[in-house]
Amino acid sequence: MIDHVGLKVSDFPKAKEFYTKILAPLGYAPVKEVTAEMTGGTYAGVGFGPAGKPEFWIGTGAATGPIHVAFLAPTRAAVEAFYAAGIAAGGKDHGPPGVRAHYHPNYFGAFVLDADGNNIEAVCHSTA
Repeated sequence: MIDHVGLKVSDFPKAKEFYTKILAPLGYAPVKEVTAEMTGGTYAGVGFGPAGKPEFWIGTGAATGPIHVAFLAPTRAAVEAFYAAGIAAGGKDHGPPGVRAHYHPNYFGAFVLDADGNNIEAVCHSTA
């Protein structure tokens, strides 16, 4: 349904490093970067995604947040790796890995706050 989503961050270089680290366990990497010169203005950004398709963008400007974004994880181990990477990269704990049965019995998620207070989640819907 949604092709891509983006948000503005207050410290673009720091956010790029943070998201590169926390999205790697989920199979996402920087796949497209644009400069202010390329966009004809002041916006610079980077798009993350799988296999060359940028689906999640961060860029320069006044911070958008706080917002909540949930990334689909292939396994519960990937959720745990996302959370560990997020904390190691300077994110703040907003809910450690675990089952959130109030959503559904197999909802396994973890939540990390980025430097702008955005609630970034990884979620796996299987039992593995």
